[in-house]
Amino acid sequence: MFAAGFAACYHRALSLVARQTALDPTGIPLVTTVAFGRDPRDGGYVLHVDLVVKWPGVAPDVADPLLEEADALCPYAKTVWQGTPATITFAP
Repeated sequence: MFAAGFAACYHRALSLVARQTALDPTGIPLVTTVAFGRDPRDGGYVLHVDLVVKWPGVAPDVADPLLEEADALCPYAKTVWQGTPATITFAP
């Protein structure tokens, strides 16, 4: 579910920045993979996210700044790249 949420959120952010530069966002497929593994630093658990953006007809030098901008807008990306404060509360 996290992969689906991440992909949908990032696609929406990328669609927004694409439209702002007069590019058509309708043909942008995303492939998102989320894996659960061990953190080599402390042996704890960590999520690893891979997001592949295929944008037919758009050159990498045009797409790269838009991908960065979408990354800055997407709450899922912020969560993954910057970490997320969490509160765990037991409520009997």
